[in-house]
Amino acid sequence: MKHGRLRPAAEDDLLSLARWYGERGGRLLAEKFFDEARQALLTVEAMPTIGSPRLGLQCEQPGLRSWALEHFPVRWFYFERDDCVDVVRLLGERQDIAAILAAGLD
Repeated sequence: MKHGRLRPAAEDDLLSLARWYGERGGRLLAEKFFDEARQALLTVEAMPTIGSPRLGLQCEQPGLRSWALEHFPVRWFYFERDDCVDVVRLLGERQDIAAILAAGLD
């Protein structure tokens, strides 16, 4: 199992999305989202190759994989490194993912 290391943008995404769900559906929905996001990340940590490389290839980011949450239209984007899972973003499927990823993954 590889530890997930969230980049600042991924941390910001997680908090922003939890806040967004909380504002629209209340505290319980925000907590459900946060718990599901964490569970999806645990899955990726246990099996890093489980994520799809399709969006990474489309965005000319070789090695970038994505893994969707089960009940929310959101995906983790990450690279598998030798020592960790390098989590770069957590993006909603309705966002312009290609443009966001093309803008950089710092």
